[in-house]
Amino acid sequence: MANKKDLSFTRTHKLTVTGGKSYSVVLPVEFIRELKWRERQKLDITLKGDTLVIKDWKK
Repeated sequence: MANKKDLSFTRTHKLTVTGGKSYSVVLPVEFIRELKWRERQKLDITLKGDTLVIKDWKK
């Protein structure tokens, strides 16, 4: 397991078509662990200009 290190670096990943109408991207496990996200967790995805913002879903 990786030590607590600076996770602000950029990683390049491919965009993949899933099911013909949706797309997916694989997120680095280090990022998921740092954010303490879990499988099937709800996330808010927002488009701001040419940037996607992904954050924890809040009621």
